Amino acid sequence: MSTLTEHTEVASGYRAGRTLPVRVELLRQLKRRRTLVMFGILAVLPFVLVAAFAIGGEPDGRGDRITLMDTATASGANFAAVNLFVSAGFLLVIPVALFCGDTVASEAGWSSLRYLLAAPVPRVRLLWSKLVVGLGLSLAAMVLLPVVALAVGTAAYGWGPLQIPTGGSLGTGTAAQRLLIVVAYVFVSQLVTAGLAFWLSTRTDAPLGAVGGAVGLTIVGNVLDAVTALGDWRHFLPAHWQFAWADAVQPRPEWSGMIQGAAVSVTYALVLFALAFRGFTRKDIVS
Repeated sequence: MSTLTEHTEVASGYRAGRTLPVRVELLRQLKRRRTLVMFGILAVLPFVLVAAFAIGGEPDGRGDRITLMDTATASGANFAAVNLFVSAGFLLVIPVALFCGDTVASEAGWSSLRYLLAAPVPRVRLLWSKLVVGLGLSLAAMVLLPVVALAVGTAAYGWGPLQIPTGGSLGTGTAAQRLLIVVAYVFVSQLVTAGLAFWLSTRTDAPLGAVGGAVGLTIVGNVLDAVTALGDWRHFLPAHWQFAWADAVQPRPEWSGMIQGAAVSVTYALVLFALAFRGFTRKDIVS
């Protein structure tokens, strides 16, 4: 096996910034079967929930306590919010880990990574294009779910205000704005998983290892957050703030939890992305 080194002499007209454009990488990833399957699963979920409510009946509050789930059939906006609620903790972790963890490791596993670098595509440029596309597809997955859920929920339960479990409601225009805030926060909170997956993707040529490792570590974070004995140490866990977006769907939104959660997530993500770039630029790419 031979080590691939980047050339110091380049051809006339060569521009490092024009190699592997984001649109080219995006088209490559969109054509992959795992992308289509993942989007298909997310698009089907609202239909599954509608069928479940049709078979099992409308959700009822337990005693005097009414939760967001109990208002799922109140309107299309409520149904969209419930889809985000049931998915944010685990289901939406999977596309993020998949799109960010499979991207570099799969190229290494196919032995095509060294040919990309021999194009020559600078390593930083290659990672940047793949990271932008991975995050873009992750965001698209998070937007797809509530959009489909809103359409399906409106068809099944009608268009109306977002009923708040604690009392009151939000008008349709306000509800749409709040749901956008929720999607944005869920995306930011999942940046830690994206960072883990992307970093692991640069460390292995096994895509399943990178994706599974990111999902596994995210689950570990959720388990640790459930350990109340950790006390205030849990505030440093991204999982502790993953449902802080619920404060956005109140008559008067509370931002402190989302600000703290976003700060924790972005900090962890930046460190992990930096580790990925630092390690990959120094890594020997072998045949």
